[in-house]
Amino acid sequence: MQIGVVAPGRPIDEKVAAATSAFAALAFPTVDLSFHPQCFMEDGHFAGPDDVRAQAFLEYANDPQYDAIWFARGGYGSNRILDAVIPELGTIAANKMYVGYSDMGFLLGALYARRIGHPVHAPMPIEIGRKDNGVCIGRPLEWMVARDPRALEPGLDGRPSVAFNLSILTTMIGTPWLPDLTDHVLIIEDVSEPLYRIDRMLFEMANATQLKGVAGVRLGEIVDIQENDPPWGETPEAMIERWCADMGVPYLGRARVGHSADNHVVPFGVVAA
Repeated sequence: MQIGVVAPGRPIDEKVAAATSAFAALAFPTVDLSFHPQCFMEDGHFAGPDDVRAQAFLEYANDPQYDAIWFARGGYGSNRILDAVIPELGTIAANKMYVGYSDMGFLLGALYARRIGHPVHAPMPIEIGRKDNGVCIGRPLEWMVARDPRALEPGLDGRPSVAFNLSILTTMIGTPWLPDLTDHVLIIEDVSEPLYRIDRMLFEMANATQLKGVAGVRLGEIVDIQENDPPWGETPEAMIERWCADMGVPYLGRARVGHSADNHVVPFGVVAA
């Protein structure tokens, strides 16, 4: 299996690519990882200028030799190339899997909105550094290579599901890039936010007309919570239960997705074996 790796947001170090390739060679010998040179470029915050990042994504997405596109890491930036890349994806790109999460939710959501390919919320190569013997980074490879159900988020129940970083989801509200999530289970997670901001984003989620048709909401991990002064005094689960009640949809419990080694795979839509 040929997997192309691109970085639509921030760059990675070449050591990350080398370590990921070595892991894949040992654990998944049928996989051939190809890291686009753009992954290692630096242009301020970004892995190269917008046009370079867009071109790298299109080059690999439209290339028939690659079966899947794996995003190298998160970090702000993928939204800046949506207008440039989505209209240029051809029939070859329409059959690929696109794998990542966090800021890459902009691309996953835009692809799903246009029914292009198979977007998947899952760990990325940058997570090779987790001290978990490769378990986290192995999950997306298990899914890409063999559709191994053990890699999936355990609570997927046959209904169409999506997973988004809450900050990315709320930024997409009101734009043409947010997919129609009618009858979908919406899984949300976030990282490095104070709880008052989480509450503010949940307010936006609960009141967004574009999300009125969701079947329910599940809560992934809210990690690296920034300190509130004074202390917030309410747990993320209590917050989401309250906002789901306002939204008029059921709160469906916790999910094992988010910015941690326990991040599991969530294919957008209905899981197909």
